[in-house]
Amino acid sequence: MEQKQLGISSKQLEQDMIQQKPFLLFDLRTKESFEKSHVPGSVHAVCDTNAKETILPKIPKNAKIILISDPEEYAKETAQMMKSFGLDVYFLIDGFSSWKGTLSQGETGKTISADNLAQKLDNVFLLDVRDRDEYSKYQITGSVNIPLSDLFDAKTISKIPKNKEIVTICPHGNRAMIASFALARVGIDSKILTGGLAGWNQVLKPVTVVKEPVQIIQVQKIGKGCLSHIVESDGEAIVIDPLYPFEKYTDIAKEQGFQIIKVMDTHQHADHVSAAKDLAKAVNAKLYLSKYEGYVFDANFIGDAEQLQFGKAILRIIHTPGHTHGSLSYVIDEKYVFTGDILFVESIGRPDLRDKVEEFTDDLYNTLHNKLLKLPHNVMVFPTHHSQNVEPIDEVFYSTIEQSKKLPWLDIPKREFIKKIVSITLPRPMNYQKIIAVNKGELELKKSEIPDLEIGPNRCAIDSK
Repeated sequence: MEQKQLGISSKQLEQDMIQQKPFLLFDLRTKESFEKSHVPGSVHAVCDTNAKETILPKIPKNAKIILISDPEEYAKETAQMMKSFGLDVYFLIDGFSSWKGTLSQGETGKTISADNLAQKLDNVFLLDVRDRDEYSKYQITGSVNIPLSDLFDAKTISKIPKNKEIVTICPHGNRAMIASFALARVGIDSKILTGGLAGWNQVLKPVTVVKEPVQIIQVQKIGKGCLSHIVESDGEAIVIDPLYPFEKYTDIAKEQGFQIIKVMDTHQHADHVSAAKDLAKAVNAKLYLSKYEGYVFDANFIGDAEQLQFGKAILRIIHTPGHTHGSLSYVIDEKYVFTGDILFVESIGRPDLRDKVEEFTDDLYNTLHNKLLKLPHNVMVFPTHHSQNVEPIDEVFYSTIEQSKKLPWLDIPKREFIKKIVSITLPRPMNYQKIIAVNKGELELKKSEIPDLEIGPNRCAIDSK
């Protein structure tokens, strides 16, 4: 195609806008120039290496794109490059200075943070614009999937409600941004989820479960189903299985006026990066880890039948292998048990993530029947995860030993239990081998890499179906 065929005049662009023809208008000038003055409905865009690798491949081939620069050369060159990707792209002839129509100022595109979205989740229309196969693997509960390419179809657009606040969603916000501007071109206002699903997975929500004689605060990573717990007694607190961003725990401690003196994990996690080491360092607390797990950094290593005290409370340690060889459960004042990934509200822990499924399944049966289910029936059970289909009780995920005894898998003989579980094939958590290596201390990780590494659901339980 000759270069002139890629060009569109200012007059033609204005006519297309008046007729409300569907297209995306990307302004490639500097952000400062864009915010000072730009064509209404355009979005500031940067066409760098990252954009070529992450954004261009996701732009639907049926979307008409018009590029603006000043002078026109950069937009023309970029249009040629994007055309090679199979995109329907044009540039504004003679650049931005040729535009004689109305102008707008300031930033374009509205955003909403993951924290703010979490507070109004029931009152928004969540529009997930990923491809259908991506959506089927993991999604925000209640979201609606309309792939980005379908947003350029008038019939699809008509299905989007006009009476709700709309939030567009994708893994990192790139496709959501395009979707938001595609909607804006047809008069539908929306907001982009900042940081996308990766950012959503980093939202922590604290909920107080028990107020006395000890205080228990469940800190939930709501996008991933991870659970951690702060237990406070007489001004001293422990944190079990802390999550990133770890600063949330220091904020809670400061707000409530207690001191975190001990930080501990129940086991080496496979679905999320442990914040235990960083949190302990930040608050000058002692770090406690299982002596059976084989960490390669220093900590206070603990094991079966040991006890720890904080405030007026006593924590008793039980070695509960089955999910990992070194999994520990923590019983506090013989009233509360923190079971890690061994016993959940809805199911039991999976034994196959360390590739010793038969050995670990045998351990899992013994742990459940001969250790945890031997606790008094009214002991409250606090796991480290929950699946998407589990409903909380007063916003909290917990159970009791009595309720746990009624779970699937726990009413069959040992031989049948092992045979059935060994035969199950379950999808592995995303990036689980790398996450295990990080948590063990074998691999260093930048904090900025955590959201991408943790993206996706937790997959630590055996499906009860």
